[in-house]
Amino acid sequence: MSADGFSGGPPPGARPDWTIDQGWEGYSQAEHDVWITLYERQAKVLQNRACDEFLRGLDALDLHRTGIPDFNRINEELQRLTGWSVVAVPGLVPDDVFFDHLANRRFPAGQFIRKPHELDYLQEPDVFHDVFGHVPMLTDPVFADYMQAYGKGGQRALGLGRLANLARLYWYTVEFGLMATPAGLRIYGAGIVSSRTESIFALEDPSPNRIGFDLERVMRTPYRIDDFQQVYFVIPSIQTLQEVTLRDFSALYERLAGAGDLGIAEIVGADQVLTRGTQAYAKAGGRLASAAG
Repeated sequence: MSADGFSGGPPPGARPDWTIDQGWEGYSQAEHDVWITLYERQAKVLQNRACDEFLRGLDALDLHRTGIPDFNRINEELQRLTGWSVVAVPGLVPDDVFFDHLANRRFPAGQFIRKPHELDYLQEPDVFHDVFGHVPMLTDPVFADYMQAYGKGGQRALGLGRLANLARLYWYTVEFGLMATPAGLRIYGAGIVSSRTESIFALEDPSPNRIGFDLERVMRTPYRIDDFQQVYFVIPSIQTLQEVTLRDFSALYERLAGAGDLGIAEIVGADQVLTRGTQAYAKAGGRLASAAG
């Protein structure tokens, strides 16, 4: 999402808001080929796995073409559809910078792409994770409003010292969210749709818990950053997600201050359990599969 602990401001070559030029003309054919390889295999995996909103976004932005998308081109369509734009950044950015971009309907995206030997796992999000994974959902007006509201909420959370709780909301929705549809569970989280292996694991493996979304429950649940998730939270619709979260969290933060974290794999009495997972994958030690895409 973002990174704190920065000191000294943006790196050389970056603007005060940490943006840089994408430098699309500088990509090599080998780098474009990596994008094409990733796109084509994900497009196959995501049929009947990704939600309709994501698939419509892929079509609207035409992200395949001949390689890594030119941000200037996709921004024309994004602006027309929802008023969002993609801005290039050199990597992870400070929390306040990240939230300011979201609050102003700008999505910060890395402009580098992984190497051919890193197709299945990359620790730091690259342009494929950020653009293929995140940007299609920004073509949906309801989700686009949710992301802007999240940015504004992040600015408030920084002032209240509750960023850890709000970060969990981002993780379990924007990055690793599932949606219940008439056709079955579908993926909308960017960390899943940009990962071939987790796209299958999140929906089909018996190991993880799959639990109905509850805002307070989500904010009390830590997450894995280095492997497949042990729990996924399922929303009934993007509209429901927006309605539940577009409110003042002050009272909720006060309750959370007196409540402890729940175990990642824990199931509590109030949970709406869709799948009670075996946790076999985590118990076996995992394998550092693609959490970042």
